[in-house]
Amino acid sequence: MPLLLPPSPSITSNKLKLSTLTFVTSNADKIREVTSICKRYGISVSVMGIDLPELQGSIEEVAREKCRQAALAVNGPVLIEDSALIFHALNGLPGPYIKWFYHSLGLQGLNRILADHEDKSAAAVCTFAFSWGPRPAPTNEDSDSDGGDGSSSEPEVFLFQARNEGKVVPERGDFGFAYDPIFEYEGKTYSELQPEVKNQVSDRSKALTKFIDWLAS
Repeated sequence: MPLLLPPSPSITSNKLKLSTLTFVTSNADKIREVTSICKRYGISVSVMGIDLPELQGSIEEVAREKCRQAALAVNGPVLIEDSALIFHALNGLPGPYIKWFYHSLGLQGLNRILADHEDKSAAAVCTFAFSWGPRPAPTNEDSDSDGGDGSSSEPEVFLFQARNEGKVVPERGDFGFAYDPIFEYEGKTYSELQPEVKNQVSDRSKALTKFIDWLAS
């Protein structure tokens, strides 16, 4: 079992001392995990629920567009998260659509999808997308292009992604949420891990740590 890491210092970047992070989601389980991980770095999490449209595309395209729309809605810095579960036997499905597969089929249904496939390998992929918010458009003095009226331009979005390779197994464990009981990583399902341990080894933890390291750089 991996050892827990000691608390890390508060994050200070050259641009901003980020003491509060606006995390856009309505998922209480994700809020709990992200809040717990950020607390180790001295960052508190402010949650905002925004009704964003459901999107189609690659994992990265979905995360980028969700963040762009959230940044425009908030008109400031935002962080969003998107989870995917890739079945290698199905060439990447369910991928970013795992939420809808899970709600429609349940854990047993997800297992049945792979029943006729020898390959049960899978990857849990977490992508965080961050934006500082809409950027001021260049003024006429700064640019000769059209639109130099001082209004805001499209937000720049930064992606932070991590994945854990594992396999799909029959449901095991008492912790976690969503597909955690059927995703086995290094011999244990996410649901068999105590929450504090999962928050050290999960793809969500690794992706969020990449984001926090980027803020500190």
